Amino acid sequence: MSHASFLDPGSEAQWPARETPALDAAAFFDVSHDLLVIRDIEGRVLKASRSWLTTLGHDPAEMEGRPLLRLVHPDDLPGTQGSVEEVENRRPGDPVLGFINRYRHRDGSYRTLEWRAQRHGDRIYGVARDVTDRVAAEQALLEAKAAAEAASRAKTDFLANMSHEVRTPLNGVIGIIDALSRTPLSPEQVEMVGLVRDSGVILERLVSDFLVVSKIEAGQLDLEVRPFDLEEALRPCIEATRLRAEEKGLVLHVTRDEGALGRFMGDATRLGQIVANLLSNAVKFTESGHIALRIGRVDGPAGDHLTLVVEDTGVGFDAGAASRLFDRFSQADETISRRFGGTGLGLSICRSLTDLMGGDISATSEPGRGSRFVVSIPLPRVTAGEIGESPRAVASGYSGAHRPLRILLAEDHPTNQRVVQLILASHAAELVTVEDGRQAVAAFAAGGFDIVLMDMQMPHMDGLTATRAIRAMEAETGAAPTPIVMLSANAMMEHQTEAMEAGANIHVAKPITAASLLAGIEAVLAP
Repeated sequence: MSHASFLDPGSEAQWPARETPALDAAAFFDVSHDLLVIRDIEGRVLKASRSWLTTLGHDPAEMEGRPLLRLVHPDDLPGTQGSVEEVENRRPGDPVLGFINRYRHRDGSYRTLEWRAQRHGDRIYGVARDVTDRVAAEQALLEAKAAAEAASRAKTDFLANMSHEVRTPLNGVIGIIDALSRTPLSPEQVEMVGLVRDSGVILERLVSDFLVVSKIEAGQLDLEVRPFDLEEALRPCIEATRLRAEEKGLVLHVTRDEGALGRFMGDATRLGQIVANLLSNAVKFTESGHIALRIGRVDGPAGDHLTLVVEDTGVGFDAGAASRLFDRFSQADETISRRFGGTGLGLSICRSLTDLMGGDISATSEPGRGSRFVVSIPLPRVTAGEIGESPRAVASGYSGAHRPLRILLAEDHPTNQRVVQLILASHAAELVTVEDGRQAVAAFAAGGFDIVLMDMQMPHMDGLTATRAIRAMEAETGAAPTPIVMLSANAMMEHQTEAMEAGANIHVAKPITAASLLAGIEAVLAP
């Protein structure tokens, strides 16, 4: 056999005629660390390199004349046979395919080999490399990745369940305190109610932040891109900030460019979350002065971008703190954490959401002189063809002028039932309460309801199933859709999507307040 025929059988004519190639090939077989082998078309070994002895314990001389595949692991034989056929039938110009299988060591153990082979005439020239350690490392990495993903899913599920379990009693605390604050109270009682309410709001915010972080870590946070009105999307967080600012004696200034008005295509919820976190931080770290929010829009060669600028006259931070400002669980320093509290998640969430939307966020500041945060996010306008309204989102048009509103409440928790009853007690409404989805469907079938308030998680039949049953009932009878408000401690984005897909008109997350519940009812009843 010539050196040329082993290395490149098709290039034998390129070698000049001389005596040395055979000697070089013999030396190559002696010094190669890879496993070299030449076999005939019947599969018998014609020549094997010395490395077979050092790697697998098989003497090359003893291998000659014997079938090579006798050393293959029985489980790998079918695949190996297929690879052999591929090599024997490979046409000129076809790619050389690799193959991995296990070969038996002389001591009875198996090593994993990675093969390359080529046919020349009636011989097969093969080269193998021992990749046992590499394959084991790759498998360990895959198993570690699978374990990490399973742990991440378990953590996400745990946090989702924890969210529901925490939000349910929290709904009672915030809802009842909200109702209590609307009754005659002494100044001392007003102060105590305010402290309980603020503590409940902080706790609800913490639960929401941990859930968002969990989704981001698991890579499961998806954007919901749909048409929305920018002013309506940002109004709730702006007005909530205005109230908090006024309580601290601060002034909130909001300015909008004309180009930042109207309907856009994007994720309104996540956008509002960014603005809410930035404004909340501004109020928290500002003792006197003002907060400013500027909403603008830039048309550039890279597309239309929404710009958000939040400025405050607060404590500020230095350049060292700026470098870790958007890190998770990080605050400017320990004194900030002790003085103002918080987990250090808000700005990390802002950065993650901004990145997810294809934008960027930056911050500048000076200790004692306030901070400035700038967000730029691609946000195209809604085109005429994208403007539309789902029939499910259209309210029944009931005005409530001719009789009290008749409301069906499906809620299994007694405290949450009482919260809704207290909120609606001062309004012209007749409330019928049932405890699960089956009862809700039966009560709805009796007719006469103007709106349904549906809890999502209930025994016997959950709110999603009950909502689908109600919509199917309406479709069968030809009745106009009755507005359904999903009230749920399942407040993550996928839960909101599930509610809409089931047929609900709107999702109101628990804990509910009079403002959030009445706003939801008003939204679905608006003509």
